[in-house]
Amino acid sequence: MLASLSPARRRLWLAVAALVVLATVAGSVALVLGRDEPAPPVAQGEVGPVLLLPGYGGSDAGLEDLAGALEAEGRTVEVVPPPGDGRGDLRDHAALVAEAAQAAVAAGAPSVDVVGYSAGGVAARLYVAELGGDEITRRVLTLASPHHGTELAEAAGLAGAGCPEGCQQLQPDSELLAGLNAGDETPSGPEWAALWTEDDQTVVPPTSGRLDGAVSFGLQDVCPDLVVSHGEVPSTPAVLRIVVAELDTTPPAVPGPEVC
Repeated sequence: MLASLSPARRRLWLAVAALVVLATVAGSVALVLGRDEPAPPVAQGEVGPVLLLPGYGGSDAGLEDLAGALEAEGRTVEVVPPPGDGRGDLRDHAALVAEAAQAAVAAGAPSVDVVGYSAGGVAARLYVAELGGDEITRRVLTLASPHHGTELAEAAGLAGAGCPEGCQQLQPDSELLAGLNAGDETPSGPEWAALWTEDDQTVVPPTSGRLDGAVSFGLQDVCPDLVVSHGEVPSTPAVLRIVVAELDTTPPAVPGPEVC
């Protein structure tokens, strides 16, 4: 077809074709870049409901004190337990968190705050990183969460003592944790805080609770004399005061000794 055109028309046709190709490529690049753009910061000045996520096994009994402390401050609280016996795929728990958060926002909440205890903190990260939580979550606070795995889960797997899928995902070399920790450990959108206790014998080492990009601190950095086991974290008065403070409208920060 080009051969039948005059030189001037041939040059015009080639120029138009080149512009079309460039526009198509530019549009494709823009779409790709748009997908990779970080979520804008979620507004911090107005609070919404707090979603509490239990740990491995799914029992919410240990979160009653925490829920009560937040409700005493006028916060609306919803516990989002994992499905089944709480020992399955942590992504299933994250999906339930996404459903609860979306329902809260659809009902008029400006955003949600998420507090994940133990494995619940890992589910919270999955929700933010993979399920759109970065767009509607104001703050995420994790309590004694095995963000980098726990040797206890690794030992259970090696001993063949029964390590369900959730347990396998909490092993230090698990595919799930490798994926979560490969990039930003704290995706944009929410503000993040992470607390752990040096007396933890479930999350081993306890500093697995540290989270890059978050306000991270050990409980004993704030209250040196406190002895708090893993199971005591969500009911310890100092921790309750810390959680209330971290979910306020002021920026997350390492608290002072007044919480002790």
